[in-house]
Order: sequence, then C-alpha cells, then structure tokens
Amino acid sequence: MTTADTDLDRHWATVLKWHPYWLLATGTLLSVARPELTPAGGERIATVVLIVAALVLQLWWGRARRLRTGPDAVSAAYFALRWTLSVVLTWLNPFFAFYAATGYIDNNELIADRRWRRAGAFASSLPLAAAQAGGVPFARAEQWALFAGLLLVNNALLTMVGYFVQHEEERSAARAATIGELERTNTALQKALDENAALQAQLLLQAREAGIVEERRRLAAEIHDTIAQGMTGIIAQLQVVSGTADPATAHEHVERAAALARHSLGEARRSVQNLAPVGLVHDTLPQALRKSVAQWAGRHGVYADFTLAGEALELHSELSATLLRITQEALTNAAKHAGASRVGVTLSYMDSEVTLDVRDNGRGFDPLRLPKRTGTGGFGLEGMRSRAERVAGSLTVESEPGYGTAVSTRLPLVRP
Repeated sequence: MTTADTDLDRHWATVLKWHPYWLLATGTLLSVARPELTPAGGERIATVVLIVAALVLQLWWGRARRLRTGPDAVSAAYFALRWTLSVVLTWLNPFFAFYAATGYIDNNELIADRRWRRAGAFASSLPLAAAQAGGVPFARAEQWALFAGLLLVNNALLTMVGYFVQHEEERSAARAATIGELERTNTALQKALDENAALQAQLLLQAREAGIVEERRRLAAEIHDTIAQGMTGIIAQLQVVSGTADPATAHEHVERAAALARHSLGEARRSVQNLAPVGLVHDTLPQALRKSVAQWAGRHGVYADFTLAGEALELHSELSATLLRITQEALTNAAKHAGASRVGVTLSYMDSEVTLDVRDNGRGFDPLRLPKRTGTGGFGLEGMRSRAERVAGSLTVESEPGYGTAVSTRLPLVRP
C-alpha cells in the first residue's frame, strides 16, 4: 500500500468518526439562528432532549465501534436509532436534515447486506426531501408533490453516485489484486534469482573442486614417479652398502643415496605446497583459526585476538581450507614485514557469504607496489588472492605507509 493510500484511509477514518458530530452541530447552530421554525416551547424542549440523546448515542457508538471490525447487527441498530432521531429532529426543525445526511456517508460501514444499504440510503433521503420541500407537516398539497419530486431526484442522484462508487471500488479492488499478484511474482522472481545465483556459485565451486581433485591426482602421480622412485633408489643404494666390505664402493653408493635423498626432498617440498591443511581434520574453521592466531601470537610475542561474528556454519571443505591458508599467510606476512604490535582476525558469517578480515597496526605499505612471489615457499598477497579466486571469492588489500594493513576476503557461503 502506498503512502497516498495510507493517508487517504486515515482521512476517511477521521470523517467516519467525526461527521455525525459536525452535522449535528451544523443543524443545531442553524436551528438556533432560526428559532421561529420551532416556535412552541414544548417543541424546543423536545429538540434539546433529542440533541442530547443524539450526542449520547454518538458517544456510546464511538466507544462501541472500537470493538468491531465490520458491520453487524449492533451497527445496523445504531444506524436505525440515529435515523429515527434525525427524522424527529427534522420534523421539529428542517435544518436538522443535515444530521439526517449522515446516513449517506456511513451506511456502507454500518449495514452488511447490500439491499439493506440501499434501503438505508432511501430512508435517509426522506427527511432530506421533506426539509427541501419546506419542512413537515406540509401545509399545502403542492408541498406533497414537491416532496415526491425531490425524493425522486435525491434517489436518482444516490443511484448514479452509488453506481460510480461501486465501479470505482471494483476497479480499485482489481488494481489491488493486480498489484498483489505483481508483488508475489516479483518475490518469486527474486527468490528464483537468488536460488540461481546460489546454484551458479555451487556449480562454479564444484567445477573448481573437480579441477583441484584432478590436480591432486596429478601430484600423486608425480610423487609416485619422482619421490617414490627416489626412495626406491635410496633403499637400493643402502642395500648395496650393507652388502659390501669395500670402503670405496660403500662411499660411492652412500654419495648416490645422499644425492637421491636431496633430490627427493626438493621434490617433496615442491609437491606438498598446495595440499590441504591438517588443522581442519579435528577442528572446525573457527576453532582452527583461533588456535592458529593464539600459536602465532605466542611465537612472535605480538598481541593478537580472534573474533567470530554471526552463527558459525559448516562450510565446504575447500572454503574452510582457503580461509585457514589465507589467515596463516596473512599472519606470516605481518610477522615478516609489518612490525605490528596488535593484530586482529575476524571471521563473519552472513546470509550468502563468509568474510575474513586480518588487520594489523604495523608500518603498512603501498598496495600498488605488491611484492612478487619469492622462491622461499611463500606466495605473498597475490598467492592469497589466487586462493580466494579459485573458490569464486575475492581478496582486497587496504594499506597505507604508517597506518597498518587490512586484508579482507569474501567467499560465497557454500555448505557441504
């Protein structure tokens, strides 16, 4: 519902509440201004008594209507009693026809049955037509004819106005139904779009996971073809050493075994860099992050705290591994380069994504001049960003010389 509709409903509720008072007050003031229309003293006393009765009736209805949500037998009885009072008052003074006009305004709100609504409107037109004809009792036959004509005109106008009001209400109801249907359609469309986005993220992650699985198979084959064969060669060389008594031969085979061991060690270091972390085998992601932060703080003597925001949910294993690896790399960078005295790690679970923020108060740097990957086994910021992008996420770095560094990672929240 629009603001204009709400304002209109509020104004209409005000009219329904106060219009009987306004019209009764109008009739009373005009009757006081023309006292000759009620010349007899007894009629004036009756008029005052009926005005007080009408006011008491209206005050009672103002309290009773709060307990009702629609027209019923009580509201119809109130309408009939008010109409009776208005007829008698109009008989005593024609200006009270204003009070009788209340039946035109709220008969739809007080009478449930449509046929009785028309009867109520017709009844309300009787005192109005009588007042327009000069007031009752009629002194001449011409007034009866005028009364009949005015009654016909009033009801013709009521019928015409009622026709247009009914059709406007039907059009408004149709528009409201159309708007409601459009809102339901938009809600369903938005839900479908959200589900489609989640499905796309899931498919993308599955595709990337398939690539990772394939890469691990390749690494397993590489280890089998290099490290395992190297170990086999080392064993063979050592068996020769154990079976010979010649020092020169033994020394030669020991040298060969040492060379194979060095080569195999290099292959092992190169091959295991991208394997999944063992910290998630027995702990959840928040537990693993909390332990990593605490161990890092203990090793480096730097104050570091971990904060969990939102309800911790079980994530896909690749997401958990990525967030743990990024945290470890960010802490390593902080220890090597930041010179920070305080580090904060925040893990936040939201409706459709999970975020990780690592902030320090160190010396900072220019993000446009990122260090390149080194040959010491680290991957740096670019390696962290690559890890995030591999699982359909993103990584941003905010830093300024002298004002610390903030590394923020955003990943889609994909459950196992």
